[in-house]
Amino acid sequence: MRIRPRQQLLELWRAVLACSYPDGTWIWGGRDGANSISDAEQLLCLLYPATEIEAFALDQPNDMSSDIRSALAPLGEETRIGGVLVALVEDYLRRYTEADGEPVFASGSYLRSSDGSPLTDAQSAVEVVDSYSMSLSLCIAALRFLRGFLRFVSGEVRLEARQLRERIPAVIELVSARLTAAMAGLVRSFVIHTPEPNTEFGQSIIYMLNQTRTPPDEIIERLSTQLERLRVQAANEVRLSQTTEIDIADDGRLFECGWSWGIVRSAESIDLVPGRVSSATGHAEARPYLYFTAVALDGIIDLSSQRIRELDLLTDEQRTLADALQLRFELTRNYWSRVARFGSGRWPLEDIPWRTADGEESEYFSLVVTAMLIQDLVYRESTEDLTRTVAVLDQLARRGRITSRFTVGDPAAPLHYPGVRLNLAGSEDAAEGPQLIWYVPDFATMLLKRCLQAARLRTDVDTRDRLMALAEAAMDHLDQRVLRDGPVIGLWDDIGRLVGSADAGPEGPSWFVTERMMECLVIAYSTFEQPPLAPQAMVARAVDLLSEAEHLLNQEELEVEGQDFSPKQAAVNRIRQSLDRARRVLRERPGTAYSLATQALVQLDELAYARRDATR
Repeated sequence: MRIRPRQQLLELWRAVLACSYPDGTWIWGGRDGANSISDAEQLLCLLYPATEIEAFALDQPNDMSSDIRSALAPLGEETRIGGVLVALVEDYLRRYTEADGEPVFASGSYLRSSDGSPLTDAQSAVEVVDSYSMSLSLCIAALRFLRGFLRFVSGEVRLEARQLRERIPAVIELVSARLTAAMAGLVRSFVIHTPEPNTEFGQSIIYMLNQTRTPPDEIIERLSTQLERLRVQAANEVRLSQTTEIDIADDGRLFECGWSWGIVRSAESIDLVPGRVSSATGHAEARPYLYFTAVALDGIIDLSSQRIRELDLLTDEQRTLADALQLRFELTRNYWSRVARFGSGRWPLEDIPWRTADGEESEYFSLVVTAMLIQDLVYRESTEDLTRTVAVLDQLARRGRITSRFTVGDPAAPLHYPGVRLNLAGSEDAAEGPQLIWYVPDFATMLLKRCLQAARLRTDVDTRDRLMALAEAAMDHLDQRVLRDGPVIGLWDDIGRLVGSADAGPEGPSWFVTERMMECLVIAYSTFEQPPLAPQAMVARAVDLLSEAEHLLNQEELEVEGQDFSPKQAAVNRIRQSLDRARRVLRERPGTAYSLATQALVQLDELAYARRDATR
């Protein structure tokens, strides 16, 4: 299936409004009910493209294109769209802010009880990293929209504009408070895990890294040497709400870092900012969870983008938290990138499925580690080891039935529904009940997202083609999961059609999958904006053709008389213009330069033939 991000994003907007805004009233919630995460995902489906893609911006109604206006027609005329979005942000904040002004990050209906019993109020109130990360992305998008829209209404004289000028500053203040709390939650959910080699955790890590069956002591020594700089950085720089109780400079211990499922039980309070999230007692087990680590990294990328710094959206306290998160981002990205490729032979990443420190194995965990490796390569704009990474993606696509078909009772089906099961160790203490479970059904969207991100790199044509082929296969897979009946048409997720399970039938939209599909389309838009590849071999061929064409053109101009206004002179001028254009685009678009030079050579040959024919 062809990926057409602009058209598909507009179709997604139409589908979101048809489902969520059928009679001029916004309906929160999907198949999993309403909670702080699902509702943020639902709202982000509108706000994220509007703040990440300039052509989709909604804060300056006068600059809105006709297809954008058409897609958002249910919200009213372009001058009213901004006001409706302000009201939606206000409504979300009212729903998830307590009477004392404290933001609420309860995971609610996204959680499951391990014994199958209904959730209690205390269990529904448990907060996970997903809520902090999704709120961070929502708040950044909302601030960017609100600041821009405030500038627009400041120049308007309409009554509605005057009312919005009075409302927006209060909304910005509430959004900023939620952003601060979300950032604090992410800082306190970060963990550095340093297990002893002879423990169960340590043995699992060694098993995954030891691809050559080297004695464990030697593996520990090599790993310590490779991660020495990261250990020193973590020991000296990770200060705010430090969560480790172990000396991370101890070379005799193993070492991993990332985000647990929520605020870690050993996390210290953050005195810098007041509030419940900054000081509440944590309960999450003090070890990284791969899924929540990847989710946190995605949220921090939204926070640390160049646009955020340029727009000066953050307060002084938020900048301090942002610096702390950026440090953790760098540490985690470097760690998993190195661990994935540890050793001199086969990578641990190539030993599918990946085994986590708690002994769990899944193709999904391999995909998450691959995703973090790609994130590192994109962040550094490096193509180092990209070819081997694409081979891992290709194998995961086959094992995950993205490029192969499902069979009856297929063991890959749980990757997509209900998703990979994550046991939230420590949640039984937080809610005083059975341990809680989190299901992750985003295998296909994560694969699509990372293929599109990797395709941004200035790699070779063959690798780019392989990435795009995998991305299109993932789009084919996801297209088969689009809901096609009723008011939810055009949204996701109807996985039952693929896995043949009646239990997986649609009962409303999954905002979890739909929001991630929206992110993929936004990334596709950004990827397609990049200039095409310019292989040196193609540049060389284009240079050879240009050299011949310009030489023949110079010869042809010797035959043109001065003050000649004949059709022949006009043809020579057009050829000169084509070759000048080819020279200008040679380094960025060698294929275009090659084509222009070829066309010029054909035209020059026609002129030479016509001259010979005239003198025969």
